[in-house]
Amino acid sequence: MSTDRYVSPLSERYASREMQFIFSPDMKFRTWRKLWIALAETEQELGLKDAEGNPRITDEQIAELKAHQEDINYDVAKAREKEVRHDVMSHVYAYGKQCPGAAGIIHLGATSCYVGDNTDVIIMTEALKLVKKKLVNVIHVLSEFAVKYKDLPTLAFTHFQPAQPTTVGKRATLWMQELVMDLEDLDYVLSNMKLLGSKGTTGTQASFLELFDGDEDACRKADVRIAEKMGFQACFPVSGQTYSRKLDTRVCNILAGIAASAHKFSNDIRLLQHLKEVEEPFEKSQIGSSAMAYKRNPMRSERIASLARYVMVDALNPAITSATQWFERTLDDSANKRLSIAEGFLAIDGILDLYMNVADGLVVYDKVITKRLMSELPFMATENIMMDAVKAGGNRQELHEKIRELSMEAGRNVKVEGKENNLLELIAADEAFPMTLEELQQAMEPSKYVGRAPSQVSEFIEEVIQPILAENRDLLGMTAEITC
Repeated sequence: MSTDRYVSPLSERYASREMQFIFSPDMKFRTWRKLWIALAETEQELGLKDAEGNPRITDEQIAELKAHQEDINYDVAKAREKEVRHDVMSHVYAYGKQCPGAAGIIHLGATSCYVGDNTDVIIMTEALKLVKKKLVNVIHVLSEFAVKYKDLPTLAFTHFQPAQPTTVGKRATLWMQELVMDLEDLDYVLSNMKLLGSKGTTGTQASFLELFDGDEDACRKADVRIAEKMGFQACFPVSGQTYSRKLDTRVCNILAGIAASAHKFSNDIRLLQHLKEVEEPFEKSQIGSSAMAYKRNPMRSERIASLARYVMVDALNPAITSATQWFERTLDDSANKRLSIAEGFLAIDGILDLYMNVADGLVVYDKVITKRLMSELPFMATENIMMDAVKAGGNRQELHEKIRELSMEAGRNVKVEGKENNLLELIAADEAFPMTLEELQQAMEPSKYVGRAPSQVSEFIEEVIQPILAENRDLLGMTAEITC
């Protein structure tokens, strides 16, 4: 690691090696060479001729290009770029030095965006596939957690105030449902990824029309064949010099959506950890605070929130870039794209690793959960108690007022006096309610107040999650190790 210059924490601390490789120079420039080979093969297959009517591209030339597809001579390209200040032409030159017999047909008829933009689409596609893999695994881990705790009653909150009980597992389905929505969006964008193809300097394919002596059919087929060779179903039907930067906006909006879902999860875990009900994993030798040795800070959930905010804001970059492109192209997108796209993916990669790690190691303190629930349950049960009293002949309006007054008194005892909740004792002592204290206490069974929460978990897992996991079974089996 370099210690005398800035190094991005995204690569040093957060993103996986797999995602880092996708945005590495090796991935980029090897893809450039694959695209040059695909272009040469396509031009040969479509019968490109020289001035004498002979085949312009030979099998030997293509073989030479393939022989040096992987071994990039970076030193030659770097030295050349210092002279010409053009990255694509520097790599054309370097490739030609390794392939002297094919030097004259590398990049034939193409503009820089042929390799630049097509490679960007290929890289984003591969990165989306990795994001999908991790997203599916997070959903899988949460599904197991939800099933395990689908019957464990817990106090629910609205406005972070005690509300009608739910179950720990039901709460996890809320986290999953947002990730399922993100997965649906991701699948849609991934299924619609298209290459730029070979469109030329302003998207008219004029240079290719010249190469093929006015044969428009050959120009049309060139896009189709290049797409197939690079593993895509299609190219954009029309373009300027670049593919529409709207695609970058689409892609980064997917990342921002996942980030928002992860942030919501991390907030819930941080609040639950404050309540001592659920905790994120805490290593045996982990230090929570440099000053307070007893602390167990939710640092992984906090890191999720921190990185998620970065990704959500980062999504503005491609949106603004897309909105400000002039006519067939401007170059004010280039530097921004190098940063915003790569770092958005590196950050979401780190977020999903953290999410997977936290979800897989959640610690549930059921006794604390039950204790808090039981301290509030008498308030939650007042509706049922009132209805039982009405059935016994009481007046609904009068009983409602009685319950309200007794609840206020019990609330004052808890908040002002610091006493235990004595609402059941107050109700039992009031002659308007024909129940003994023992009967009231027997009615305080938490499972009676969670509604359909357990069934909702089972139904959601069976009807929504299991089909997703079955469809993506080849992606399952990942684990995430957090190194810092």
